Amino acid sequence: MSFNTPDYVFANRADWDQAAAEYAGPGRDCWQSQPKWGVFGVSESDVQVLPPDLKGKQVLEAGCGTGYVSAWLARRGALPIGLDNSPQQLANAALFQEEFDLAFPLVLGVAEALPFADDRFDVVISEYGAALWSDPYLWIPEAARVLRPGGELILLTNSVFIAMCANDDESVPTDNVLKRPYFGMHRMEWPDDDGVEFHLTHGDWIRLLRANDFELADLVEIEVPAGAETRYPWASADWASKWPIEEVWKATKAG
Repeated sequence: MSFNTPDYVFANRADWDQAAAEYAGPGRDCWQSQPKWGVFGVSESDVQVLPPDLKGKQVLEAGCGTGYVSAWLARRGALPIGLDNSPQQLANAALFQEEFDLAFPLVLGVAEALPFADDRFDVVISEYGAALWSDPYLWIPEAARVLRPGGELILLTNSVFIAMCANDDESVPTDNVLKRPYFGMHRMEWPDDDGVEFHLTHGDWIRLLRANDFELADLVEIEVPAGAETRYPWASADWASKWPIEEVWKATKAG
């Protein structure tokens, strides 16, 4: 099947290649940690993102960045493959594999055209990565294709609340004012960022998942404890303790 690479793929690759040095330190920290999620590092025990039994499971991390989620999966007995659009992010992931003596395949590619056979994986997971920077109308059908019947899709991305309320200037903390419409959200570009994000309404997510033979299992809207800390200035614990700053979608492929 031919694939015409969308323009945003190149913009996001350049953006994440440029950001690779900035994310190397946090990536190393995550490689050393127990699973923790999102910009506030909420613990796995609080949000239960991962399936309880991963031993022997074939897992694709779509948009793996420095590869720490795949590292967490491998330590729980899974057989992960990390795929990313950014060569520089993958180079950092390879360095961390050597540093922590933990190897798994790293693949340069895009979630919109996965270089894998049908029914290849038991789990497809994305923390940000493809979940935020790939067009869901292109990558969700690909995730469905490579998942086996009964396979699990898990994605963590920004909530619709933050997508509507965040300021154009990411150095300014998010407030409680709606700044952009809910209906019709899809492709989003920020004035101070060269990358391209994608956000959908909850209704559009549900319809998209159903159209690709997924059964919705859960929607976890992450509640951040007051006083939590993050390195991202646009996020505040006070805001994120009142409205979800991130959401985790879980779905199972029918069959």
